[in-house]
Amino acid sequence: MTTQMLEMTSPAARVHTAGAVRQKLEFRSGNEAAALAARDIGFHVMGYFPITPSTEVAENLSKMRANGEHEIVMIAGDGEHGAAGICYGAALGGGRVLNATSAQGLLYALEQLPVQAGTRVPMVLNIAARAVSGPLDIRGDHSDIYYALNTGWIMLCARDPQAVYDLNFAAIKIGEHRDVRLPVLIAYDGFITSHQKRRIQVFDDPQAIRSFLGERPDFPSPLDTEHPATFGPYMNDPDLINNKVQLSRAMEAAQRVIPEVLAELEKMTGRAYPVLDAYRMDDAEVAMVLLNSAAETAKETADELRAKDKRVGVLSPNVLRPFPAEAFRQALRAVKAVTIGDRADSYGAGGGNLSLEVRAAIQIDPQNDTRVLSRIYGLGGKDFYATDAEQFFEQAIAAAQSGRVAEPFAYHGATPGRPDSRPRPGLPPIPAAEVSRGMAHVRRDEASGRLKVELEPLWKMTKMPNRIAPGHGACPGCGAFPTLHQIYNVLEGDIVVLFQTGCAMVVTTGYPSTAHRINYIHNLFQNGAATLSGVVEMYHERVRRGELPASKDITFVMISGDGGMDIGMGPAIGAANRNHRMMILEYDNQGYMNTGAQLSYSTPFGHRTSTSEVGKSLPGKRYHHKDTAQIFAACHLPYVFTASEGYPEDLMRKVAKAQWYAKNEGLVYGKILSYCPLNWRTADDAAQPVLQAAIDSCFFPLYEIEHGHTTLTYDPDATDRRHPVSDWLKLMGKTRHLLAPANAAIVQGIQTETDRRWARLKAMHEHPLL
Repeated sequence: MTTQMLEMTSPAARVHTAGAVRQKLEFRSGNEAAALAARDIGFHVMGYFPITPSTEVAENLSKMRANGEHEIVMIAGDGEHGAAGICYGAALGGGRVLNATSAQGLLYALEQLPVQAGTRVPMVLNIAARAVSGPLDIRGDHSDIYYALNTGWIMLCARDPQAVYDLNFAAIKIGEHRDVRLPVLIAYDGFITSHQKRRIQVFDDPQAIRSFLGERPDFPSPLDTEHPATFGPYMNDPDLINNKVQLSRAMEAAQRVIPEVLAELEKMTGRAYPVLDAYRMDDAEVAMVLLNSAAETAKETADELRAKDKRVGVLSPNVLRPFPAEAFRQALRAVKAVTIGDRADSYGAGGGNLSLEVRAAIQIDPQNDTRVLSRIYGLGGKDFYATDAEQFFEQAIAAAQSGRVAEPFAYHGATPGRPDSRPRPGLPPIPAAEVSRGMAHVRRDEASGRLKVELEPLWKMTKMPNRIAPGHGACPGCGAFPTLHQIYNVLEGDIVVLFQTGCAMVVTTGYPSTAHRINYIHNLFQNGAATLSGVVEMYHERVRRGELPASKDITFVMISGDGGMDIGMGPAIGAANRNHRMMILEYDNQGYMNTGAQLSYSTPFGHRTSTSEVGKSLPGKRYHHKDTAQIFAACHLPYVFTASEGYPEDLMRKVAKAQWYAKNEGLVYGKILSYCPLNWRTADDAAQPVLQAAIDSCFFPLYEIEHGHTTLTYDPDATDRRHPVSDWLKLMGKTRHLLAPANAAIVQGIQTETDRRWARLKAMHEHPLL
């Protein structure tokens, strides 16, 4: 919880503050404020990858870019690690660079953060702080930003949307200072600051912005071909320690530079950002230390306790790196007891990082006798109310009065366990015999060496038990579940299934419930294939050692989708090259649908997503989609196929083949066109005509590659059913804009590329070796 929401004010309203710069009022969330700051700063490049809850920064910038409001080059990475690399390279190139991420995204990029700090390359990274998995949680705490404490980045804390906006400007000036030259991270609370709207003031004076920021200094760059230099050399002892001395001195310089920049910002805006925000601390005997939005709630509680003659105050740093140790020492000298709240634990250390660092700061102060209580609170977005703040104060008051701390470290807000409780039972298992009814009969053709499949009539399949129970939370018309139902109809025996993060995972496993009646594993987008390959190899090794019965019949299946073959492509290719006996099945809905329909490499050219917006300047995604089936075919797998939920017999025949190959030869991959009415902007019941048009236009061809031999399984040319791609595009709201005359060249480009890929497939179909 944060302070009370302010009333909405017209964005057009002009206000004059104590500052020297013309400003105007807006009603914006923290993510919107970050996007507005980026627009007003005029960054050169933004590298990004969608992740909740920070994605709105890129989404808002995409809308503005489509309408010509800024010229930032927005580059979608293949994952947060790739996005971090894009940003590092762009920053080396000499321009101003922006990124935004959260939680696992920050951790996935973490390996790149010390690289950038160690080579002293400034940029700005906005973090909508979120709980780190596992288990998966998309709400806000500080477990992600604490991982970045030792990366060498300056870290600023924004407690509200106004601070998000202002501190982005300060970050540029701090990071680019010649005595500092470090990247800067701005952390604000996910789903609190990031999404809740507040009245903020934004600059209405471009010249004042330019004067404040100045020009980016001309640091060494690989683009300066007249002065060749090496960036990021191999460095052993004794040189590395000298490099780190310089990094440490840069942080020391930042301790001087940051207050100077924040003071200059205050003169311009009328808004103060002291390094350590001290509220009612002048005569406080008891204090609380919190980061970001929770501190605002604590201030309200402090006012209420002050009215009861209790001398309490609140401390909250606006700067986390370099850590304001001296400011804490001075602020706490007269304080008898302090409760320090962390929204993340440093497990086994007796407190979170904020608590540990404040304790370390005051420990070396001979004038400080403050009693310290460390509390972990608000994990996974658990709200922090005034009653919680009151408890923190009361605990500190008790310690101040008694002179001792009864409980130095504790979790606040956890639910007590009961020794007699047991996990809630899941759904009853399905015996292997119940799902082994011979719905697909697979045999090898001795002449060709290929598999032949005969299916039982579809009416017989209606009696098959479903491995996913009803009651999941998918959108009406979602194609993932008809696809899974068809897959499970023909998969025989026991199944171990791994779902990468995505819609099909999120809507079926909300704790403590599950819709799965089989053994289910989840790992994140980026590492599902590697995880399942480990399960596969452990199974076979335990069978070899006699620890599991050799007759146990298990098929291992990974379900991917929602862009999972972007960020997860590397581990999937690795699994393919190792040729584990498993299946990778991708439901292709052409975007990151689970996080709000952002651009994926599977998104086709010209299609609208929330990060490839349509406007007067840009008409949607600017490059063609990734052909993952052909990529996996290049790994020389025993079997690769494409299919669609709208052709159930074709899909089920291919899945039956895939199971045979996965059990007997190695890894198989299948790409299945899957309907998403919400984000394709169609009616819930329009799957049949939309999918049929995609297939009849040859945009999504149906084929299989068996031991390197390509076979078309549906040829619209042969039945005179082929239609132009425009017949498909007009059926979806996300592509209808392409039919405007101004976008004729894009439609022609899609048609040309579709024709090229189709002609290539037909040539392979007709060639005896391809």
